[in-house]
Amino acid sequence: MLTRVMRTFLIDTDTASDDAVALIMALRAPEVRVAAITVVAGNVDVQQATRNALYTVELCGATVPVYSGAAKPLLCAYQSATWFHGRDGLGDHDYPPAKQAAETSHAIDAIIGEVDRNPGIVLVTLGPLTNIAMAVLRAPEIVAKVSRCVIMGGAPCCEGNVTPAAEYNIWVDPDAARIVMRSGLPIELIGWQLCRGEAVLSEKDINHVLSFNNKLAKFAIECNSHARSAYKVQTGEDGICLPDPVAMCLALDPTVGTDWSEHYVEVETRSELTRGMTVVDRLNVAGDERNHGVWDTALRDGRKAKVCWILDNRRWKEALYRALQ
Repeated sequence: MLTRVMRTFLIDTDTASDDAVALIMALRAPEVRVAAITVVAGNVDVQQATRNALYTVELCGATVPVYSGAAKPLLCAYQSATWFHGRDGLGDHDYPPAKQAAETSHAIDAIIGEVDRNPGIVLVTLGPLTNIAMAVLRAPEIVAKVSRCVIMGGAPCCEGNVTPAAEYNIWVDPDAARIVMRSGLPIELIGWQLCRGEAVLSEKDINHVLSFNNKLAKFAIECNSHARSAYKVQTGEDGICLPDPVAMCLALDPTVGTDWSEHYVEVETRSELTRGMTVVDRLNVAGDERNHGVWDTALRDGRKAKVCWILDNRRWKEALYRALQ
């Protein structure tokens, strides 16, 4: 009989509806210990996102410290996504406050401390990368202690969801994203495009989840009600799109991604048209003479990121169902 090897995760999140489902997946994974949850401003302000994380942890019956972090991006003005997730980020269903309080330490200190204490830790990011950027700037030595850095963010080689060029998590704080992409972290980029089409929960999928008839399944569907309506307006697709749970699924089991390749990734930080765009060197031409000047820093300081291009949608949904049963 094979012995199950426990893995340690640290999750950084801007907890809204899809983040909450991703947290449930990690907290209920038998082979994972979640060392800490750190919270950043993004979908909702950092105080609300912290409350949402605490509520989700309590709903799972888990005991995991939650740390509040950056309240705004490094340089840009903060812009939430409450239009998509609801005013409280969880679909405005008036969930009660959790009994557990957030830790008094700052999320950046928690990230540095947990990585230092847990060499080989898996870092999973579900929101803007402000906390992570500040942590690696303050303590660059932690980069070498992270075994995987799974990032839900970006729209590699396709359209974005907040501008034609950019996905929300990267767009909100492109300066932080650029720092992280150049940091040398072992990045696995899970773009928004993986979470569309057949990856979206259909009415049949939703009814299947509700048939589990338990509090976690009900919450997972209910808290995404506002997001479902907003997604239909945004894309014309009817269903529940779950980018953060898809990223968590691949953090738990990267083989659910069936097509990966490694490339340098840069982030546009200033253009009015393409701010937040994740520029993926898919044809590996960044080092060519005509490009080298612009890409010099990324080539010198960064490392290639693993980019997932295709998702096994059947296995992804099965992983979600297991977490919610």
